[in-house]
Amino acid sequence: MLARNLVLSVLIAAALTVERSAAFVAPEASSFLALKSSSPFAIKSTFSNDVAFAGTASSNRRHACSLHSAVADEINTVKVPDCDESDPECITKPRGATNDWEVHKFGGASLATADLYRTVGDLLIREAQGRGEGSVPTMAIVSAPGGMTDLLVNVVDSALVDFDEATANLKEAVESAIHLLKELAPPHVTDPIEARFRSDAKDILSVVQSLRMINTVPAVTMEVVTGYGEIWSAQTLHAYLQTQNVPCDWIDAREILVVKSEGGNAGLGEKGEASTGGVTPLWAETATRMANWWNTKGKDEGFLDLDYTKQSPVVVVTGFVATTADGVPTTLKRSGSDYSATVFAKLTGASRVTMWKNTDGVYTADPRRVPEAFPIASIKYDEAMELAYFGAQVLHPSAMVPCIDDDIPVYVRNIFNPSFEGTVIRGRCQSLKEVAETGKVRNWRSKRGEVPIKGITSVDKTALVTLEGASVIGGANVAERFMGAMADAGINVLIITQASSESSITIAVPENEGKRAVEALEDAFELEMSRSTIGSISLLSGMSIVAIVGEGMAMNSGVSATFMSSLSRANCNIRLIAQGSSERQVAVVVDAKDASRALRAAHMAFTLSETKVSVAVLGSTGYIGSALVKQIASQKEFLADKLGVACCISAAGDSEKIAISGDSNGLDIENLPELVDSDDAMDFDIDLVTECMEADVNPHRVIIDCTNSEAVAQYYDRWLSSGINIIGPNRNVGAGSLDYYKQVHNTQRENSVNWGYESSVGSALPILTTLRDLLETGDNVHVISGAVSGTMAYVFSHISNDVSFSDAVRRAVVKDYAETDFREDLSGRDMARKVVILARQLGLDVSLEDVEVESIIPEEILVKTYDGGKEGLKEGLLEDIKAVDDKISEQMKAAEAADCALRYKFSIDVKSGKCKVALAAVPRTDPLFRLKANENLVAFETDRYTVSPLIVKGAAAGPDLAAAGIFADLLRMTRAFTALQI
Repeated sequence: MLARNLVLSVLIAAALTVERSAAFVAPEASSFLALKSSSPFAIKSTFSNDVAFAGTASSNRRHACSLHSAVADEINTVKVPDCDESDPECITKPRGATNDWEVHKFGGASLATADLYRTVGDLLIREAQGRGEGSVPTMAIVSAPGGMTDLLVNVVDSALVDFDEATANLKEAVESAIHLLKELAPPHVTDPIEARFRSDAKDILSVVQSLRMINTVPAVTMEVVTGYGEIWSAQTLHAYLQTQNVPCDWIDAREILVVKSEGGNAGLGEKGEASTGGVTPLWAETATRMANWWNTKGKDEGFLDLDYTKQSPVVVVTGFVATTADGVPTTLKRSGSDYSATVFAKLTGASRVTMWKNTDGVYTADPRRVPEAFPIASIKYDEAMELAYFGAQVLHPSAMVPCIDDDIPVYVRNIFNPSFEGTVIRGRCQSLKEVAETGKVRNWRSKRGEVPIKGITSVDKTALVTLEGASVIGGANVAERFMGAMADAGINVLIITQASSESSITIAVPENEGKRAVEALEDAFELEMSRSTIGSISLLSGMSIVAIVGEGMAMNSGVSATFMSSLSRANCNIRLIAQGSSERQVAVVVDAKDASRALRAAHMAFTLSETKVSVAVLGSTGYIGSALVKQIASQKEFLADKLGVACCISAAGDSEKIAISGDSNGLDIENLPELVDSDDAMDFDIDLVTECMEADVNPHRVIIDCTNSEAVAQYYDRWLSSGINIIGPNRNVGAGSLDYYKQVHNTQRENSVNWGYESSVGSALPILTTLRDLLETGDNVHVISGAVSGTMAYVFSHISNDVSFSDAVRRAVVKDYAETDFREDLSGRDMARKVVILARQLGLDVSLEDVEVESIIPEEILVKTYDGGKEGLKEGLLEDIKAVDDKISEQMKAAEAADCALRYKFSIDVKSGKCKVALAAVPRTDPLFRLKANENLVAFETDRYTVSPLIVKGAAAGPDLAAAGIFADLLRMTRAFTALQI
């Protein structure tokens, strides 16, 4: 009989639902379209200052964010009365109780195993014992065990297709529930509960079998069946509590909580849906039922006669489920147990609600996507609702509303880390009027230590629907008909913006509703489309909403600029922008593939975390690469403490092997050489490195190229196109093909990324920076001259009667000043490449073959092949260059006789465009005369520096100095990532 009644009630409810949905749309459409204040579905916009509406009849926004929502109005009409302490029948103040009720909510992740049920039960017992001033009446709201709801959904979904599969799914669900139960209590406790579980399973099977009669799945059926997960869970926890000899009972919330669902909001809701409201408690009826339960079942259990100074009851309540005024089982939609908790907190006059999650509280961002995210200590109700609406899964969007009126604090804590305080949610944000009356506009960065936002969140799987070019119709008419079409189709509008110039409107909607939204608009504007008075109606899928939320945005300038600038630097294209009228949130829509990068970029921009830079070091085992790695490692703590920067090595390797990090923390920089040489390292693959960096969601990505490889240089354009910054002394682009050089520079500018190659000329000396400063400040450069080869400077400063040219070269090689193939130095090709880079900075279209170069060694040595690898090359060359010792010695003596010094010098004449590298005898008046050891020197002759040239001079040979130049480029980039986030 029970099964038959349940089937009939479900079928009748399904019919009523269809009838009411039809009745809902037509009569109210005109009033909604006109956005009359009398319409229960008209909502004040909290999205954009450009429009006066944002939402549909099915939108949940009014439950999560509007103080004038139906939920808030209903709450304000029903106050749970204060009780006389002598009245034993008042649940809000049990006789003799010194403490108010406290409500605890446990999600599915907290109840996945029998051990976790024990953990939860023991925690509730400790909480009920109080904190030293009497016991605490305790209520626990429970969800279904992890995975149970999905299993029950599968039961319903498979019923029409394969009833045997539905039966198997149901058997799996009920047997898993019984297995949990039997692990927690002895048979005399579990036997009657098991019998109820199996009876419930028969009822469920009857319900789903009846679906074959109507060949469809009414929304109410899904709600009835999935609610059993919570019903079984509550009884399971209650069974364990019974074994602990504490006063306890359980409540089926369908017998207490009476709700109404607005039209268009039937069904369970999408899994992971960001906004799932639309359900309003009928507070008067619900409060009456709660009081009746306390005075009947509660009395029978002895709760009215407890000595509350010693012990208090623990009452377990089913989350998620409720009943309609017609007595039909329903739900509070996906993740609705949070809402259940705050509803029962208000009914019992609780002093606090604790949401026990598997995280340490409400985070500044989703830690799965932003590893640097951290728990927020405290936030306001309004901020929490904004975060919830925009996708923060740790809270249900409507959960805050019942607590606001009575200022009940909500704590979010970690069941696996109960000693951590977590997040407390309480208090209201100031209204804009109050802020305007009490404050003045200041840039948020001037308030040192104060961050204007509390968190950054996102809504994935969204789409943009745009109507363009409807200016002929008129803006007001377009908006009215547009939103009416969305209301009629039951579309959940997440964001709306309007361009008044063309009467164009764009809305963000859930991706699975995008096609229906377009079809609804095509029907609404069919006549205008046929007459071409509307430009187009389009759908753009694959989008995500990214929003920053915080009370501190109001009256603080620069917040939006910081947000947008961070997205620009992360190479995230913004499709739509909307600022809430409350000034507590700014939302943008970006491509879904960029959402994680956008979240991390914004998180870093507001200094909610240190700036992490993902770095790939190519050539990390070479002389320069090894020196660079050591310098970064030695400065790691300084960078974190003083600059707020963390360099994470994502990949490192040489021409043979590459090590790639498996997480956002990067490779262990202290053991990088060992990692590259380990068995875990892979064969070097430049495409693999590229794909790794392109897939990295960190907005700040840098490839440091310490190689001299032409093959690597060919990837520069692709890297820059992907928003990856490049640093390195590799001159194969800067002095390579002129066309490719220009292409790379254009790509850099188009993608607003950095290509740092200061170290390619003069190692750590600021030669290129000085040249850029001269040009950008309007100075005209006429001649640049000097010596930019530390190897050649060392050689010619050490040649003497006792030291030959070849001996001096050998000493330079031993000190690691020279290139591996030091013919690059001796032939002048190394200096010539640097000359080309300087000339191109001046705007000269110069290539390597345009530079007149005097080689110090003959052609036969330049083209000769040497066996024996690097060592064979070195020894063979050192032997062969002895052939020029006498010639160089004679030139040295001639220079000294003329009171000059022999130097390997370059010059660039801007007017003639002539570039030259040659051995020259320089007089004492030439700055190069006093060039020492391994120094570089560059002299700039300009309009401003006519009497005496501007000289940049300093040591520049050796891997340590070259690495220092690269490191300096990296630090310049990180400062751009951090200090200029405005």
